[in-house]
Amino acid sequence: MDARKNTLGLTDALSLVKEVNDIYAMKGKRVVHYNLKKETPSEADLKAILLGPTGNLRAPTLRKGKTLLVGFDEETYRKVFA
Repeated sequence: MDARKNTLGLTDALSLVKEVNDIYAMKGKRVVHYNLKKETPSEADLKAILLGPTGNLRAPTLRKGKTLLVGFDEETYRKVFA
């Protein structure tokens, strides 16, 4: 999907979350991991890690099976795609 043509807001982002078991969100040098089978982050926490300042889903966002990656961290990508 071309994010310049199709933006995803909070409702769309929360729909994605319902389809995955793990979320890895990279903010700066920090990586936040939620195992959704063991914990339930608040909507405010999800909004903070999923959406950028424009209110749209942050880029890059990738989904591999039941794992959602938001932002980029080379080490995390290696771990998930190994």
